[in-house]
Amino acid sequence: MTYEITNQHETEVSCSNCQACCCRLEVMLITDTGVPDRFIAFDRWGGMTMARLEDGWCAALDRNTLMCTIYEKRPLICREYKMGDVDCIIERTANL
Repeated sequence: MTYEITNQHETEVSCSNCQACCCRLEVMLITDTGVPDRFIAFDRWGGMTMARLEDGWCAALDRNTLMCTIYEKRPLICREYKMGDVDCIIERTANL
């Protein structure tokens, strides 16, 4: 599937308009950042992942504020995922 981003204004993402779309992605825990045990799950192959709620959202997401409750101890992949970057925009577009 190809996504075309045509309007720069529509792609501007900030903390005030973030929809936390990335918090619905599967997050593998590949380094130790101190994620609390209650937020760690295991996939069917035994790999550590961020726990997700039944509706698919990350268990560490505050649903009222759409902010991470373990931001300082978030996984490496979450630290590297850049707000407003191409991957972010694609994920937001896919969830419209």
